[in-house]
Amino acid sequence: MNPRTVPAIDIKDLTVAYDREPAVHHLTGCFAPGSLTAIVGPNGAGKSTLLKTIAGLVAADEGEVRMNGLTRRGLAYLPQLAEVDRSFPISVIDAVSLGLWAEIGLFGAITGGLTARARAALGAVGLAGFEYRQVGSLSAGQFQRVLFARLMLQDAGVILLDEPFAAIDERTAADLMDLVHRWHEEGRTVIAVLHDIERVRAAFPQVLLLAREPVAWGPAAEALTPENLRRARYISDSWSDAA
Repeated sequence: MNPRTVPAIDIKDLTVAYDREPAVHHLTGCFAPGSLTAIVGPNGAGKSTLLKTIAGLVAADEGEVRMNGLTRRGLAYLPQLAEVDRSFPISVIDAVSLGLWAEIGLFGAITGGLTARARAALGAVGLAGFEYRQVGSLSAGQFQRVLFARLMLQDAGVILLDEPFAAIDERTAADLMDLVHRWHEEGRTVIAVLHDIERVRAAFPQVLLLAREPVAWGPAAEALTPENLRRARYISDSWSDAA
């Protein structure tokens, strides 16, 4: 992955609705190449919907997301942990190796060199020696490490993370946050949906504060003011009352 090839993600007057009820309403802005941005806001504010729209999993009702030449291979998406089925009988090494599908195709062979890369990714997330464990036997934190190792193999220029630190222990969260910072230092664009405002203040330079409609988008210190947070809650409550 060459950081110089990472494009900006431009959002123009974006509205996304479910059953004609807007989840994201008239959002305009830009995720700059190589930026590290947290999307925050009240429950039901459209954060996950926006991430899925950027990932191409949800269609816009109005407006658009301009990927500026970004290919599917150039984007990696991590859903919320609760959305991932861990009951499927698959080993840790095979789950991580799924990150290579864009490189080798769905039916390509995993060669010795590719297996070595998967093992290296597991080592990087602290799971060396877990290769042949079943994913269903892992704790939530261990499984999230597996998913991050898979992201590493995708080697994408844009990485989308939906609640990556929810329901995991603090040590795992800190280790994975270090990996997020490493991706940022490499010039990748990282966008994460988060609820922990203090973690956002400490670790994310850019913030989109969303309450279905945009409240603030810019440097974290400017976006996360008490006034903006109160306004986000008020707007979110107004949407709920209207619904």
